[in-house]
Amino acid sequence: MSRRWPITGLALAVLWLFVRGVDLTPQRLLEEFIIGLGVGMGIAFFFRRFYSDETGIQRSIRVAPYTILYVSTFLWELLTANVDVARRTLSPSMPIDPAVVEVPLRVRTPLAITTIANSITLTPGTLTMDYDDDTNSLYVHSIDGSDPAAILEPIRRWEDYALVIFDEELKPGDPAPQARVTEKNERTVATAGGEQNG
Repeated sequence: MSRRWPITGLALAVLWLFVRGVDLTPQRLLEEFIIGLGVGMGIAFFFRRFYSDETGIQRSIRVAPYTILYVSTFLWELLTANVDVARRTLSPSMPIDPAVVEVPLRVRTPLAITTIANSITLTPGTLTMDYDDDTNSLYVHSIDGSDPAAILEPIRRWEDYALVIFDEELKPGDPAPQARVTEKNERTVATAGGEQNG
């Protein structure tokens, strides 16, 4: 077993490199990594009481591929969503059919829910509006609600990875709860089984 806060500090140092957007020269990368290490270790040490004291190396190794998959699918969605929003902006004739989708979640821990909610908000064209603790659901606004399955598909993929990353009770193969869509003017609830007007 090893202490968790140094690993968190190291992860924050790597994140620092991405946030700073440094030149890809070895000297500049090393300089920024050292600065990020100082900042990351300081933050991780200060907040170390929020984490358990120790973490299993085996668990970290088991979770690493899912973390890489989560980040890579998030970056892909970020890229494609940017292109889609740019196309809609430059082509006013393209349909904009906003809708709010209720997304019941399988993840339960606050960190997993927050990670998914922030991933949705960071992706152009979607925004996490609210979280309902009673139903464990996110309310997601989408610029194009004409195809709820297209909205849910990346969220469910992220959730599959998050179930493993955050050591949730449910597993990726477990069925996801049904989602509902609320459209703009009239209150329409769409489910996989059809549509109900209310």
